[in-house]
Amino acid sequence: MTGTRWLWLLLALPPLLLPFSRSAELPVLAGALIGVAALLRREWPKGLVRPVIVAMALYSLAALISAIDAVHPGQSWETALASTRLGLYVFGVAALAQLALGSNPDPASMSRTPALIAAGGIALWTTDALVQALTGWSLGGLAEADRLSGIFGADDLKLGPLLGALAPLLLWPLLDGPRWRLALAWLAVLIVVLLAGARAGWVSYALVTLLLIWRIADASPRRFLAMAAAGAVLAGAVAVAAYQGSERFAARVERTLAAGGGDLGRALAGRDWIWSTAVAMAGEHPVNGIGVRGFRHAYAAHSATGDPWVDPETGTGAAHAHQLILEVLTETGAIGLLLWGWAAYLLWRTAGRLPSSGHVRAPFVALAVLLFPVNTHLAFYSTFMGLVLAWLLALCAAQAALAGEWRDGA
Repeated sequence: MTGTRWLWLLLALPPLLLPFSRSAELPVLAGALIGVAALLRREWPKGLVRPVIVAMALYSLAALISAIDAVHPGQSWETALASTRLGLYVFGVAALAQLALGSNPDPASMSRTPALIAAGGIALWTTDALVQALTGWSLGGLAEADRLSGIFGADDLKLGPLLGALAPLLLWPLLDGPRWRLALAWLAVLIVVLLAGARAGWVSYALVTLLLIWRIADASPRRFLAMAAAGAVLAGAVAVAAYQGSERFAARVERTLAAGGGDLGRALAGRDWIWSTAVAMAGEHPVNGIGVRGFRHAYAAHSATGDPWVDPETGTGAAHAHQLILEVLTETGAIGLLLWGWAAYLLWRTAGRLPSSGHVRAPFVALAVLLFPVNTHLAFYSTFMGLVLAWLLALCAAQAALAGEWRDGA
C-alpha cells in the first residue's frame, strides 16, 4: 500500500500547491526521484502508458534541441535540462501506478481514484472563487485585481485561463452520475470563469461546453444542436447577469467588443504587436528556433518601430508569444513543432484506445482544451505551465495504467 499512497500524494498535491509559489515542485521532485529509481530497476513502461511518457519526453527533446544555438543559451539550457525532471515525474507516477495495479485485484474500481483526486482540486479552486465573488476573500487573499483571482491571488491572474481549460477534470467524472450534479458543477465553473475575466478562459470553457454537449448527445447532430442552443441561452443569461452586476466583467466585455469597432489592438490587449514580432522571429530562426525562454531577449531585434512591448532601458520585450503554435515555432522552430505534433498524435491515439468512461478520459480532454491552438496561452516552457503540463500527463499515465493497459500490454 505504500506505493499506492505515494501515487495518490503525487497526483493530489500539485493542484493544491500550484497557486503557492513554486511549492508544487516538491511532489514533482519526489516523483522524479521515484522515476529515477524505476529506471535503475529497468521498470520500462508497457501498453498505453508508453506513448504518454514518450509525449512528455518529446516536450523536453524539443527544448534540448532548441538550446544548441540559442540566443540566450544560459536561460535555454537551464530550462531544457530542468524539463527532464518533469518527464521523470510522469515516469515515476506511471511506475507507482504499475505497482498499485499489481497489488490490487480490482483495477477498474481503482482507476476512479485519479479522477476523484483531480476533480477535488478543481472543485476547491471553484468553491474558493465563488466565496471570493460573494465576500471578496479567498484562500489567495483579498480580491484587489480588476477581476476574480481566487486561490492564485490578486498578483497572479491565472484562475480564468486554467479553470476554463481544466474544467473537464471536474465535469467528465460527473457524466456517470445524475445530470443535475453535472449541471450545477457546469454552472458554478461558468460563473467563476466569466468573473475571472480572462478571454482565454472564456474560449476554453466554450470549447469544454461544446465537447460536453457532444458527449451527452451521444454524437447525434440533432440532439447536439438542440442542447447547444439551450446551453447558449443559459450561458447568455448568466453573462447578462454578470454584466449587470460586475463592473469588472463589464469592462472586459467592452474591451472585447472593441474589436467590432475596429480597435483590434485594444481588444487584443496589444498582443497583435507580439504576434507580428513572433512571426518575424520564426522566419529568421526556422529550424530550431531561438531557444526556449529566449523570447524576451530576442524580441527587440525582431520588433517593429514603435512596439510598446520593448523596454528601452533593458532592451528586452514581451516574455512569450501568448499563443501555443507561435511559442513552439519561435522558441523551438520547425523541429519543435514536428515533435509537438508527434506528441499530440500519440496522446490522441492513446485516448481513443482507452475506455470511454468519463473519469478515464477526463485528463486527455483537459489536455486537448489546454493546448487548443485557436486561443491565447500562457508560456508552456515556463516553470508554472511545465508543472501543469506534467501533472496532466501524469494523470493520463495513471489512468492508462489503472485502466488495465499496462498489465495487458500493447
